[in-house]
Amino acid sequence: MSILAASLGLTRYRIIEEVPSELLSQVPEKLRQSCFVDIDGTADERSFGWTNIDDMLDVNWTQSPPEKAAYFAFKLRLDTRRISPAVLKKHLTIEINKELARNKEQGKNFVSRDRKREIKEQVTLRLRARTLPVPAVFDVIWNPPANRVYLDTTNAKVRALLEDYFALTFDLHLEPLTPFFAAMDALGEEAAPRLESLDPTIFV
Repeated sequence: MSILAASLGLTRYRIIEEVPSELLSQVPEKLRQSCFVDIDGTADERSFGWTNIDDMLDVNWTQSPPEKAAYFAFKLRLDTRRISPAVLKKHLTIEINKELARNKEQGKNFVSRDRKREIKEQVTLRLRARTLPVPAVFDVIWNPPANRVYLDTTNAKVRALLEDYFALTFDLHLEPLTPFFAAMDALGEEAAPRLESLDPTIFV
């Protein structure tokens, strides 16, 4: 879902550290250094990285720059290969039956557990290579003057990925603006003891 959609789930963050001004000038280059790497021609299970908010295929920002007035705007792209459990079970059964038939010719009536595990790894790898990865993209808006970052999803796994990859790319750490942290951000750190002592109100 695009950040420009009429309605969307939005996660708000603040950057914990003070952002050096020289780092802001390095953002475009750091995005390119940590850009998305395509896995269509591989058997990798997943790949993720930054890409252009205007074109998810543009990992070099040739269509448009990430700078949008006072903001930085880019996407977090995540491609994942998913093999249906039923498909995996079918092909695994076929290969184990073949192995069992070969073993019977040598006087063995079973396939060892280690060999089954090895066959499963081989089948999984082969099926992955034949499966196209499914792309997913999530808009990220960074507002340096306000020290805010916005992600257009509330999915816990995507949020965790953004937080880790943002820290890896920029050496900056994101703190979700939950109601508690939003209140502390507005009232100041000294308000933390008062906020921690508040009891929730039940309206139902």
